[in-house]
Amino acid sequence: MRVIISSKNFNASDYLKEIIEKKFEKLGKYFSKDIIANVTLNMEKGRQKIEATINAKGTIFRAEEETNDIYAGVDKVVDKLASQMSRFKTKLQRKHKDHKEFIFANMPESKEAEPDIEIVRRKTFDLLPMNVEEAVMQMELLGHSFYIFINMETDSIGVVYKRNDGKYGLLEPNL
Repeated sequence: MRVIISSKNFNASDYLKEIIEKKFEKLGKYFSKDIIANVTLNMEKGRQKIEATINAKGTIFRAEEETNDIYAGVDKVVDKLASQMSRFKTKLQRKHKDHKEFIFANMPESKEAEPDIEIVRRKTFDLLPMNVEEAVMQMELLGHSFYIFINMETDSIGVVYKRNDGKYGLLEPNL
């Protein structure tokens, strides 16, 4: 696994980068060598945030941690990712049985029961063409944390959502 480290609002030391790569090596044994882990370090208002994303051919693992100690935060992110992998090991094996991205023999068995995925409600709705600002307004009017719409500017489906920081995000698919 290759680890790409980026930082915002501060310069990560070579030592910190070395520690991150070393910690992520532990996760690397679960994947083939062509998998990439993106780690973003962010400093905001004295708090340090670590975000990590691993895209394994369509299966995305993601964890984030906000902390005062960036080294402890890296440990927690790696632990969260390892926990995700072991909890969903059986489902991942079914989905990727013929693929070489995952090395299931190296994944530990989970101490937790694999979560049952149960859909308890279905809802249908009309996708309406609108711009992003209208979609955010509609989301707020409905009191939802996300809203799906047809983006008039790109002529594709979009999702606006409310972020933890109170700002908004936009998801756009690559087709």
